[in-house]
Amino acid sequence: MATLTTNSPATPALAAQAHWLIRLPVAATFLYHGIDKLPALEAGAAFMGMPVLLWTLVAVVEIFAGIALLAGGALRNALGDIVTRLGGASVIAIMLGAIFLVHWGQWSALPSETHPVGGMEFQVLLLALGAFFALRGNRV
Repeated sequence: MATLTTNSPATPALAAQAHWLIRLPVAATFLYHGIDKLPALEAGAAFMGMPVLLWTLVAVVEIFAGIALLAGGALRNALGDIVTRLGGASVIAIMLGAIFLVHWGQWSALPSETHPVGGMEFQVLLLALGAFFALRGNRV
């Protein structure tokens, strides 16, 4: 009878790459949302009731967060650790703004009359993942 063992030589190598399972989707989410804002910065700023400069900064920080999480994961050294932490801190900043300016007061991500873009369920998850990367860096 065959048994499954976790002591095989491949297990540590595979486990060492598991950080990509959370790093890639978080980075992709931030890259998508940041890049998606660029073609219509004025319209997005008006919709959110923000100055264009602030909305542009949000887009740039979102793009930076995505790139930093990817680059930090690729650089498995002290610089990569710092870049990962900066990416995580950027995620925290963006998610705190999103939660308190748009999603506060409703948990469910489903749109409602009071929260047409949904509640803070997804944003809290991204906030927690950002905090994870900011606190752990590449020691994940």
